[in-house]
Amino acid sequence: MADFLGSVWWMIVSLGVLVTFHEFGHFWVARRCGVKVLRFSVGFGRPLWTRRDRHGTEFVVALLPLGGYVRMLDEREGNVHPAERAHAFNNKPVWQRIAIVAAGPVANVILCLALLWAMFMVGRADYSATLGPVQGMAASANLHPGDRITDVDGRPVQSWAEASIALTLAAMDRRDARVDVLGPEGDDRHATLPLGQLPAGFAEQRVPELAGLSWGFQQRQAIVAEVSTGSPADGVLMPGDRILAVDGQSVDSADQVEPLIAALGRRGGPGMVEVQREEDRLALELTPRQDASAPGGWRVGVAMSAGTAPAYDVRAQYGPLAAVPAAIREAGRMTADTLGMMKRLVTGNASLKNVSGPVGIARAANASAKRGVDWFLYFLAALSLGLAILNFLPIPILDGGHLLYYLIELVKGSPLSDRVMIAGQYVGLALLAGLMGLAFYNDILGQLPR
Repeated sequence: MADFLGSVWWMIVSLGVLVTFHEFGHFWVARRCGVKVLRFSVGFGRPLWTRRDRHGTEFVVALLPLGGYVRMLDEREGNVHPAERAHAFNNKPVWQRIAIVAAGPVANVILCLALLWAMFMVGRADYSATLGPVQGMAASANLHPGDRITDVDGRPVQSWAEASIALTLAAMDRRDARVDVLGPEGDDRHATLPLGQLPAGFAEQRVPELAGLSWGFQQRQAIVAEVSTGSPADGVLMPGDRILAVDGQSVDSADQVEPLIAALGRRGGPGMVEVQREEDRLALELTPRQDASAPGGWRVGVAMSAGTAPAYDVRAQYGPLAAVPAAIREAGRMTADTLGMMKRLVTGNASLKNVSGPVGIARAANASAKRGVDWFLYFLAALSLGLAILNFLPIPILDGGHLLYYLIELVKGSPLSDRVMIAGQYVGLALLAGLMGLAFYNDILGQLPR
């Protein structure tokens, strides 16, 4: 219940911020161009709060926080007093109408840059792209635990998330990925992951896993939480011991302990278990006991600690001036990724399951808010940029569709006919309804048990 309420709250906050900035862009430029603004609404439906300023503009916060609008004086929407016709939107020069319509998405781009600048000032903390245990194609490509991925296909990466995105894009394009890694000893190597060999219809959210990769931060340390009385480990191991090796085989995570214990049991006889106990490193003798109910058929009588999340080991943080170009670079990368994903959706290289609606946005907002202010700022920046790109698409009913109409008007020297514009609005409405239907379908499908 707490997660549900948190998701709803953070979605309202996120959309409220983005919609307010978007509509303020339209509002501010319209006022500068001498257009009378009748209403500035954040949300749709029944007004919850209203206020009117000295210019006659009604400011509204409405019940449904899933959008907003700026309503301007326009002869196409009703009778306009002759004295006010000069302040009607439709009577303004075409370049002013273009500026007013473009101002909304532009405001979202500016907000994205400001949020990224603030994020880099705070410092975005994350886990490095250091590998845990590898298998499958990753092992065949000569990648090893402890390697840190520094570059994928010429794209520098710092964090596991950046590496995962780059690998996923390569897999969607059905091509192999060139990976540069830095080994634990400081050695640079190149490897090629044959992602083009992944089967058709692969799960795009699991590309690193399908490639045989795991991340170092996901590995739970093998710390003893409990020792069973009368078990082989009783009197040998103690709660708090960190297991470092079993029978000469190093242990990097708790998941490795049970298989190594089973292998020691099958070998027969005692073996040495190396542990870290406070400041001391100890080598202790241990003989597993056969137990059909235990994983692997052998047990020593210890339970591993659930562990806690490790500390972040990379942080992207800059001063006030250096954060400006960093924000611009990040916005450029996000734009390229977003446009690339749109292209892949259209060409069929990416699954339509990647399209999400309000539920997906709400869950992402809640998850980012839980991670801290840096990640919530990043989420807002990504959402703001996505809103700008969506609105720039030349789809009638969106800002980009209106811009298309006005560009055609500039070329032909006269506005499009009402018939053509109305037909375009119907087409745009159908496209938007289809996109929203797909997003809601994916949201609902994502909530069903699998």
